[in-house]
Amino acid sequence: MPKGNYQLPSLKDAKIRTREAVKIEHTLFKLPETTRNLGVGRKFYLRTYGCQANERDSETIVGILVAMGFSQTQNEEDADFILLNTCAVRKNAEDKVLGELGMLKKLKTSNPDLIFGLCGCMAQEEEIVQLLLKKYPQVDLIFGTHNIHRLPELLYQTMMSKERTVEVYSKEGDVIENLPVKRFGKHKAWVNIMYGCDKFCTYCIVPYTRGKERSRLMNDILIEIQELKDQGYKEVTLLGQNVNAYGKDLGIESGFATLLDEVAKIGIPRVRFTTSHPWDFTDQMIDVIAKHDNVMPAIHLPVQSGNSDMLKIMGRRYTSEEYRSLYDRIITKIPNCTFSTDIIVGFPNETEEQFQDTLDMVDYCKYDLAYTFIYSPREGTPAANMIDNVPADVKSERLQRLNEKVGQYSNMNNQKYVGKEVKVLVDGLSKKNDQVYSGYSEENKLINFTGENIHEGDIVRVKITDVKSWSLNGEAIEE
Repeated sequence: MPKGNYQLPSLKDAKIRTREAVKIEHTLFKLPETTRNLGVGRKFYLRTYGCQANERDSETIVGILVAMGFSQTQNEEDADFILLNTCAVRKNAEDKVLGELGMLKKLKTSNPDLIFGLCGCMAQEEEIVQLLLKKYPQVDLIFGTHNIHRLPELLYQTMMSKERTVEVYSKEGDVIENLPVKRFGKHKAWVNIMYGCDKFCTYCIVPYTRGKERSRLMNDILIEIQELKDQGYKEVTLLGQNVNAYGKDLGIESGFATLLDEVAKIGIPRVRFTTSHPWDFTDQMIDVIAKHDNVMPAIHLPVQSGNSDMLKIMGRRYTSEEYRSLYDRIITKIPNCTFSTDIIVGFPNETEEQFQDTLDMVDYCKYDLAYTFIYSPREGTPAANMIDNVPADVKSERLQRLNEKVGQYSNMNNQKYVGKEVKVLVDGLSKKNDQVYSGYSEENKLINFTGENIHEGDIVRVKITDVKSWSLNGEAIEE
């Protein structure tokens, strides 16, 4: 192994779950004296891959680097420190990162003092770290999801020693409350309410990369959201790998329903949450969503498969009948609710009949949006040991059929909005047309619209005039 400082990941250790209480640290993060001006006169470039949890982690990383005196650049060639915050959910996400590392290698030739770093979920994988050590010598710093708070010391060590630093903790995880943050948005904010996952679906690497389910104290969450409201934020999204499990480890009865109710009472105009596991979605949660106008009627409810035998093999802990029953209870209490989902195609042993059950589930729920994927084995998960016996061409053909059906229902659902008024939280001008504004309705529909004297962060009434499969067009209504 090349010279350097190494604490490598262990998949075996990452699987461990104990009954030990999670440490909630309010004073753990400190900026050592030696690191406080380390970034003065230096620039960093950060690229984020993957889910909202990674986006929120990147906000913390930027907060730390700015506290160290670094300034951010959007141009890799201007950077003194390049950091990739990575995703491990699917192999193509990992391949994209490895390809990017290869492309950026040339920058090291022209700037030998350039520091390359890789963090996030890929860093938690034994196989990936061994690959980086053997074939990617340009990577100087590797750290994981559990030790972001150690970034100042790790970066200092890397820069001063001129040697590679690898520090990845494979453990259940803690909750660290005093980390700095640089919010990427001015009117929408991500708010972590919990970390990790204990579900261990057979195909999923997340419990290994993110640790066990551990909740923040409710008071800490409510204080953060009150501060965001006071700062003028219009929308918060409560984040967790499985938000419905919030509070179980703290002994809070109906934990997420209780938290959601308290968050809504703060009065921030819009509250969203992601992601929900159907196993933990309670009737109390449905009642809270129905009760509060500022809890948005848009739910992401991953189904993964419409066949109960497939769901059992996937370790999803519910049947297709139970999922449909949950859907029925939600739509009865919240008739204007929109639904998005995740679906895996071509899981090992999936038959045509079982895939047809998935299509039938789409017919039943008529999703507004579905994130659809061909099964991707993740090293170290139980499913990776299964024989991947569905031919690639069959997987592709099934995915195409599924996407066509999802698109039909998305378009059908959007047609219902023509002529109606919706409230849109404005993100700004459309990326494709600077004469058009863009934002999302309460139902999480993407709205492109025209209007006068409109600003980012406004909540605007818009009349829908035209429909596309994945978005709606409209005109702002003058007040």
